[in-house]
Amino acid sequence: MKCLLYFLVFLLPCFFLSLDLSAQKKVAELTVAYDYSVINTEAENKPANSINGTNIIYIKGNLIRSEMESPMFTSSTIYNSKTGEAVILKEVSGQKLLIHLSPANWKEMNKPFEGINFIHTNESKTIAGYRCMKAVGKTSSGMELIVYYTTDIVPDNKDYNPKFRNLDGLPLEYELLNDKYKIRYIVNRINLNPVLASKFDIPKSGYREMSYEESRKL
Repeated sequence: MKCLLYFLVFLLPCFFLSLDLSAQKKVAELTVAYDYSVINTEAENKPANSINGTNIIYIKGNLIRSEMESPMFTSSTIYNSKTGEAVILKEVSGQKLLIHLSPANWKEMNKPFEGINFIHTNESKTIAGYRCMKAVGKTSSGMELIVYYTTDIVPDNKDYNPKFRNLDGLPLEYELLNDKYKIRYIVNRINLNPVLASKFDIPKSGYREMSYEESRKL
């Protein structure tokens, strides 16, 4: 009886923990695409109260590319987590801008998402065939972040999305909420095949180049 009690209290939890860890698939290369919507919660029941678009994230080792597209603009961010440098390619109203970011610029731009601690809940659901757990966090400005994430896929590069640096898994659905807006993302595609290196090429022409400081003045 004592041996059985010891197994139930001490060894059985470790057994299930080892199963969970072995089920994880750590990946160095990944493509994940989301559909997103930005909703004005003050006019939620009115027509044309939201903006819809897509967000595709490519991960290849220390390189990350995030592409956002909506009817109003397109924007791509290419980030090298080894050097800390980034480039933003933005097209708005016919203007094509290439913005250079130093490591300090990158840190400043993502400061609102520093130190998010997630509180895990007992809620879960299946998204795109993956079992996802629910967690809730808050940014330094008080914006609430509700996320459903899977531990079946874990990107090796934790810098692929500054919001989820402290999350041990891949978010498949999440919402950012403040007093006025709700931004909702839901996955529509996951691809574990190798990512083309050309995705991270920086254009040498066709864009007006500027520094991060210059772009802040626009």
